[in-house]
Amino acid sequence: MNPLRWKLHWQILLSLILTLLFGAWILPHSSEGFSAGSISFCQFIGKLFMNALKMVIVPLIVASIISGVMHLGAEKGVGRMGIKTFLYYTFSGAAAVIVGLIVVNLIQPGNVDAETAAGMLGAGAETSISQGLMSKVEGRSSSDLFDIFLRMFPSNIIDAATNNGQLLGVITFSILFGVFIGKLPAEQRETQQKFWESAQEVMLKLTEFIIRFAPIGVFGLVVPVIFETNLGDLFGTLAWFFITVLLALTIHFAINLALVLKFVAKVNPITHYKEMAPVLLTAFSTASSSATLPLTIETVEERAGVSKKTSSFTLPLGATVNMDGTALYECVVVLFIAQLYASTGQVALGIGDQLLVVFLALTTSIGVAGIPAASLVAIAVILPAVGLPVEAIGVVWLTDRILDMCRTSVNVFSDTVGAVTIAATEGERPYGERSTSDAQV
Repeated sequence: MNPLRWKLHWQILLSLILTLLFGAWILPHSSEGFSAGSISFCQFIGKLFMNALKMVIVPLIVASIISGVMHLGAEKGVGRMGIKTFLYYTFSGAAAVIVGLIVVNLIQPGNVDAETAAGMLGAGAETSISQGLMSKVEGRSSSDLFDIFLRMFPSNIIDAATNNGQLLGVITFSILFGVFIGKLPAEQRETQQKFWESAQEVMLKLTEFIIRFAPIGVFGLVVPVIFETNLGDLFGTLAWFFITVLLALTIHFAINLALVLKFVAKVNPITHYKEMAPVLLTAFSTASSSATLPLTIETVEERAGVSKKTSSFTLPLGATVNMDGTALYECVVVLFIAQLYASTGQVALGIGDQLLVVFLALTTSIGVAGIPAASLVAIAVILPAVGLPVEAIGVVWLTDRILDMCRTSVNVFSDTVGAVTIAATEGERPYGERSTSDAQV
């Protein structure tokens, strides 16, 4: 069987196996010259892949956010529903990111000994980050929170787009641009919508093309990490990171969203979990919100009894805008990497920078395409904003695929909760009499 015809996640798994063999067995038993040359080549491959990802950051984020937001309020008939949907997506995403923030700070999976942290981050950990991180966090206080709002409105949007640390302004501009497209006259609005939807499709295809090379990029990024790190310490640290993400996702999935179903939608959460099982299994296996969307719409309409009007508006929009699990994951990854750098003797991120991570995780998740591994693009936006190098993403590659499946399931389930909740507030009766009878059990 030709490995090139395998699905992406199997290719990445094969790449990780080869990475372990090459980095942990072949290189340590090779000559010093061969090992040094191999590491240099792997670093080149990893940097090339990361540069390709960084190349699409600005256009992908802009096109995706504008495309996702511009439909809100575009039609008078869905104006009220649009506001409710936007509020749900905002609060559910914020709740997810806050859970991630709390859990990662309680468990602190990146709080390890300096040698392990330096090995995971690479030989240049002590010097590559020092100036950037120190300038970001040293001497900061809570009063610097106001600087976040200043960065939301840059004086020059083009200059902000070329500065990784100023992408917050690009995101704010994109949201406002999308909102006011919905305020245009019908003919002008349709022209803008066609342009930005086609622009988003181009960027999605380009991003998918780049991510096809993820197995090669993974090999280049992870081999140096494996070679320079004690495997026992590496897997122990990643195990705690894995547990942290799973615990945070579980809290949001089983508690936060259940509370919304119970007290806002007024339906039995257990009923909804059972009826959405096919959607959850499909989302978990495909790791794609977009690929699951047709089944999500069908299941929500037929099993939950949500009207076509509500499902056709909330679910396609949610597949682009509502990314609870992804936003949570982005927050945990960035803070985990920051903790690793703090373990090497760098200054830990202060409250202001952590809140900036929360805000960027929430806003960049809006622009994340519903395709596997696309959240890496959003993480590449956040890391430079707090003075961390994009290349540090390599430390989480070993666990990314399984966690991608888990966070996609949370993303899609939150979409279904949103559809049921909006339907209930619009006077519909999701699950009809079943929710009443189930609640009495």
